[in-house]
Parts: sequence; C-alpha cells; structure tokens
Amino acid sequence: MRGTRALLWPLSVVFGAAAHFRARVYRTGLRKQRRLNGVVISVGNLTTGGTGKTPMVAWIADGLVKEGKATGILTRGYPGKSREGIGDTSDEVKLLRARLGERVAIGVGADRFAQGQELAKQGIEWFILDDGFQHLQLARDVDIVLVDATNPFGGGHLLPAGRLREPKSAIRRADVIMITRSARAPAVEAAVRRESAAPIFYAHAGLDAIRSFPGGGMGGAKSASEVGPAFAFCGIGNPGAFLADLRVWGVQVAGHKFFRDHHRYTNRDGERILREAKAAGARALMCTEKDLYNLHAIHRFEMPLFYCRISLAIDREDEFWDCVMKIAEARRNTALRGLPLGSAGNEGLGGKA
Repeated sequence: MRGTRALLWPLSVVFGAAAHFRARVYRTGLRKQRRLNGVVISVGNLTTGGTGKTPMVAWIADGLVKEGKATGILTRGYPGKSREGIGDTSDEVKLLRARLGERVAIGVGADRFAQGQELAKQGIEWFILDDGFQHLQLARDVDIVLVDATNPFGGGHLLPAGRLREPKSAIRRADVIMITRSARAPAVEAAVRRESAAPIFYAHAGLDAIRSFPGGGMGGAKSASEVGPAFAFCGIGNPGAFLADLRVWGVQVAGHKFFRDHHRYTNRDGERILREAKAAGARALMCTEKDLYNLHAIHRFEMPLFYCRISLAIDREDEFWDCVMKIAEARRNTALRGLPLGSAGNEGLGGKA
C-alpha cells in the first residue's frame, strides 16, 4: 500500500467498521427489514460497478416474464441530468427499458420499498432489487452476488482506498454467487469458498451484435471486420474488460480512452475522443450500449460510431434458474410462517457475521 491509497487507508478502516455495524444491526433485528407483498430477488456485488449487474438483472427479468410472472425492477437510479441538463434518468435504467420494453415495470428511487408498493398496486408480484446487496432496509428472498473474475475484490481494500463496499466476509450473506467474465476461475472460486458455501455459477459477456449508430439513431448489425481499426471509449465500471472483450470478438482496436462510470459526455469530450482517434489511425469509434444513453450532448462525430450489444452467457443456466427458484420458494414460505430470515435456504441476514 502506497501513495494515495495509504493516505486513504484510515478512512477505509472507518468505512469498514460502519458497514459491519450496519449489517449487524439488521442481522440481530435491532432494525427491522421491510417486506414487500411478493418475491424479491436481489442482484448486487461487493465492489463498486463493473461486474455485469445490469445484464444480469435484464436476464432474470426476461426469464421471469417468460414464465408468466408479473415482474418489476426496483432500482435507485443515478442522477440522470447531465451538465447540460439533458436526460431524466440513469443510463442503466434507459438500457433496461430499451431491452425489456413494457413487459417489465421499473420503479426508480432511493426508497425501494415505496417504489415496490407502487408497483404492487399495478399487480407486480416478483421484484428484482437492482444493486441490492447493501440495501438491507428491504427484505429479500434470494441474494445473488456477482464477483468479477478479473478484479474480484477491488484490490482487497475498502472504499475509499479500494473498491470494496463491504469486507469480503460479507459475501457470507449471499444465497447464490455468480463469477462473471470467466468460464472458470479456480483462484477466485477458492477465495470465495473461504467465506461462503453458497452455490457458485459462472457467466461471461456474449456479443449479440455490433451495430452502427448513424446520426444518433440505431443502425444495422456489422461484423468486426467491417468496423476496421476502431478507437474504443467507454464510461463503465470495468473499462479494461470491455477492451479485452473487443479483442476476443475480433475487433481491431487502434486505441482507447476511458471515463468514469456513468460519465455524461460533452462536446469537449467528443472533440478529445475524435482527436485521439485520428492520432491513433482509427477509422471508426466504438463504445458500449450503455454509453449511448450518455452521448446526448454530443451533436455528432466526424467518424462512424459503433456500439456493442451484449448479454450474459450463463453456464449451467437451467441449474442456476432452478437454484434461484427453489431458494425463493423456501425463503418465501419461511417468511409467510413468520420465521426469522435465514431459517430456510442458504443463510441470509441470519447467517454469520
């Protein structure tokens, strides 16, 4: 530990103590969780961003709808206004709405319980709690935790020195663990196993299509060879993984520029991207689908723009789905009988500290 991280380490100690205390308060019942009249599946992580959470939420929502379940997503949403005042909600919410359409209701707001109550009035009975692992105020029937195989524990340090939101031991609360960006990661799995006996599954990003984005509208699908040398840019949680995926998918990457997660692009950003792309010898620009919803302030690029539409490819997906449904049923039956959380399925908040 050196430099800025060393200076921030004392704050990380305080942050970790506060996170541990908060979880303990809920675990011991000093603060009660509020329960919606329905089944709640939480999708979250231990670190800040970059684990593939949004594709996972979309995948589960699509699966529930296909089974005929009235489904809603509860998400905090991030500030949706750019510096130019354009946009009314987060990039992730817009992406979910674009993917799922009217088939899934979405409640946006910090008070997920209140949003859930509103959706329940519309007949929603199955709720997906987006980024919900640390949202302990709301009771859940299944806790799914995503772990990025390329950076599983955010460097091993808590915020603000690292990317961990809670100590690694918090993963003991998980019912199901999904290791993303890999088909097999023995070292990561071994590290998880030191903390949790929950079932472990794997998922990686699958490329649905590379599409053009002409004049700010959705264009047709293109092959990697049609794109030519591309300059990649993005504002996501794990930009390095996007770069690696592009190369796996056969895209020739001439250069790249990364921005902070949820970055709202300005015309000045567009000028910098174009300038660096030309200097790198690129003939096209490439970003993620999520970035499209943050490009509003850029009037146009003087170079063809493409984006990657991706989804999660889940190994043993039938087994994963059965596992989630069985835990949800067992936990819900326990709640209906008035027993403490953690009495059915894997250990929830009633598990180890």
